[in-house]
Order: sequence, then C-alpha cells, then structure tokens
Amino acid sequence: MASATTLNIVDSVRWFHALSDETRLEIIDHLLDGERCVCDLTDALDVAQSRLSFHLRVLKDAELVTDRRDGRWVYYTLNRDTIESIESVLGTLHHASRPTKKRIACCD
Repeated sequence: MASATTLNIVDSVRWFHALSDETRLEIIDHLLDGERCVCDLTDALDVAQSRLSFHLRVLKDAELVTDRRDGRWVYYTLNRDTIESIESVLGTLHHASRPTKKRIACCD
C-alpha cells in the first residue's frame, strides 16, 4: 500500500527530465511572471522558433506548462498543479533526508 510520502516515480522522472535542460529552465524562468506569447519567448531567449518549439513540447508533455491559442499566436503559462506536485516531491525528499533517531539494521 502506498503511503502519503511515496514518490510518484513515473511523474517525477518526466518532471526532472524536463527540468534538466538549461533552455527549458530559462523558459520556466520567463514564465514565472505569468503567461507569455511564444513570440516573446523566442525574442527573450534568442533561439530559433523550431528549437523553442521542441523545448516547449518537452515541458508540455511533462505537464509543466499549458498553452492556449489566440488567433495565430500561442501563449504559454506554468501549470500550477504540476508545480505544486513537484514541491510536494521535494518536500518528501527534504523530510526523508533529515536524521532520524531510529536506526534500521541492515544485514544483521
């Protein structure tokens, strides 16, 4: 039976893979202030649109960002639910890394 502190391994792998790239972290950084048009992200990051599209797809597949179309433009925003889930995973790891009084015997 899974406990409340059990990590969701599949989701965690997707999230941390998506966050393991400098360009994708820069995209996340630009989205911290709110929704951004893909054209704004292209200019801000000084990258080719095709390269940006690839990275946005990885972030979207990991459910870190959502998009909405308005005419010919696409706007991206952080998925707050996923960000909260990542915070929970990190909180679980932080809690688990604290020293405990009880030692678990290994190989007795």
